[in-house]
Amino acid sequence: MKIGVIGLGLIGGSIFKKGLKKGYEMIGISRSVKIDNVSSDYSVLSGCNIVFVCTPMNKTLEILDKLEEYADENTIVTDVCSLKEFVSKKTYKYKFIPSHPMAGTEKQGWEAAFSELFEGAVWAVTPKEDTEIKDFELLKNVIESFGAKTVITTPKEHDRAVALISHTPMLIAQALCKNIENNELAQKLASSGFRDTTRLALSNIEMANDMVVMNEKNIRDVIKLLNNNIDILVGGNYKEEAEHIKSFRAELYALK
Repeated sequence: MKIGVIGLGLIGGSIFKKGLKKGYEMIGISRSVKIDNVSSDYSVLSGCNIVFVCTPMNKTLEILDKLEEYADENTIVTDVCSLKEFVSKKTYKYKFIPSHPMAGTEKQGWEAAFSELFEGAVWAVTPKEDTEIKDFELLKNVIESFGAKTVITTPKEHDRAVALISHTPMLIAQALCKNIENNELAQKLASSGFRDTTRLALSNIEMANDMVVMNEKNIRDVIKLLNNNIDILVGGNYKEEAEHIKSFRAELYALK
């Protein structure tokens, strides 16, 4: 199995490091990482079974176009973008299967990458209409060899879901930090609960900007839903609603 990885930041670097542990032949494309089997020359991707495109979201379409010159017709190419509709509109000479690993930390770069990042994580895959079963199965097997669980969905459903569980929570974490920017007492009193609640405010700014700009409609819809649920909690039977939410959350994570 020969696997290429374009972009060796947190996600790409973790794929590369895990692939080496699994015994795959790993080929990296990076201008900054200087180790064996990593180059800035895309021609080394020739003969790869799978290529993971792990560049920033705003550069992904450019890289997918560039790969038409270097990837073989039988090569499976996947991206790791946190949005799927915008990458799913074109067809390529290679076999493109969009995907998105639901994994990460507040850190970034090759140094922050580690081989166990995907252990127990969910990895969304949005096959295209022309995706062959054998190609999907090959990609699925590699993803699951990294320790992740594959979930099949559509680009539209995916982008709505990540607005609910990832993009809007990040914005809320940032807004909570901004809330206390001019309140010295709140800053002095802030402790572990506030720290943990606002961890997502440390997200990679370039990645976060892409998510907010490109998924704005879904995020605004989620904020409307959030406001409605806050009204229900504050203006209704708080204790009953809170007990229900506590039970729901316990059940949700007991299944994982």
